[in-house]
Amino acid sequence: MSIKETNSGVILSIFVKPNSAKFRIELDGDELVVYATEEPERGKVNKEIIKELTKLFHAPVDLVSGSTSKEKKLFIQGVGVQEVQRLLQK
Repeated sequence: MSIKETNSGVILSIFVKPNSAKFRIELDGDELVVYATEEPERGKVNKEIIKELTKLFHAPVDLVSGSTSKEKKLFIQGVGVQEVQRLLQK
């Protein structure tokens, strides 16, 4: 799982699989896979991921890169690596 700590939060690398039956997050080897229910059009998947991860981490989440790619980097403000790892283990 790729998590980089910065002065004001963490950058989390994810791989997205759209059109899933249910939103969920899984660790597949070293890759964090996010199964999104939305279709990959007009930013619907990105909005869903940001909304769900904001609820999970109780912190602002922004898309840093990969807006049209299945590989994305997200910035989670105000949390540390340990907190992200703990919440993703649930």
